[in-house]
Amino acid sequence: MKFSVLIAHYNNALLFKDCYGSLLTQTYKNWEAIILDDASSAEEKAQIKAIIAGDERFKFFENEQNSGVGVTKSKLIELASGDICGFVDPDDAILPDAIEKAVSVFVQKKNVVLAYSRFMSCDKDLKPIAPFKSAMQVQNKDPYFFNYPIQIAHFVTFRKDIYEQTEKMNAALKISEDQDLYLKMYEKGDVYFIDETNYLYRTHTGGISQNENKTKSYEYFAQVVFNAMKRRNIKTINRMKVPETYTGQQEIFRLLEYQNSIPYRIKRKISITLQKLFR
Repeated sequence: MKFSVLIAHYNNALLFKDCYGSLLTQTYKNWEAIILDDASSAEEKAQIKAIIAGDERFKFFENEQNSGVGVTKSKLIELASGDICGFVDPDDAILPDAIEKAVSVFVQKKNVVLAYSRFMSCDKDLKPIAPFKSAMQVQNKDPYFFNYPIQIAHFVTFRKDIYEQTEKMNAALKISEDQDLYLKMYEKGDVYFIDETNYLYRTHTGGISQNENKTKSYEYFAQVVFNAMKRRNIKTINRMKVPETYTGQQEIFRLLEYQNSIPYRIKRKISITLQKLFR
């Protein structure tokens, strides 16, 4: 089973060295790394090419013009030749057995279409700070699951052939393109939580998800959730009507407020426990 590591790069060559090094140490050997550069400077592209030179497992592609993360990540999936795909940001890294553990899930569990683990938040030098504690197994086959609050996060891997059966990632998204992918895959089969920390997430001022775009993230996320509601033909949630057209993040997230209540959390925990016992 071949694994495709998907890397959307934009002016991050210096930090890419850690990402590159983490791929070289993988215990699972049948992998490729697809790098798609989104119109970085000539110097940045030259640095990336120099780092990966001589290793045929790394394949470098370029966008003709800066197109944004939605377009770039959509193209990356199209370029992948692996059975299983997983995104790794160029300024992050994965642990040596991350790919092996992900692939083993898909080999053993044919009904699983997406697997995810837990990431470690790190400083600018990739030194661990704290694990992402919200990551956990979610309830499968729940039409009202929207990954809000976020539980599915890095390291996320998925079956490419099942992805091809979805509407595919919304290339127009500038943020929350990953959430769009997760929800579309969730609708096609089971998702599985690998209860380990397999991804090193670097926090620094140059990170795409950590700059000024972060203030817009809820708006994009709300649009993704609304589209999922429409895709699933959901008319009401918790006795409240789903709007016919998107009106803004406040109305969408207000529909999901009940999911933070204690009774709902208890009920969900029981459902997930039963799901684990009978899967």
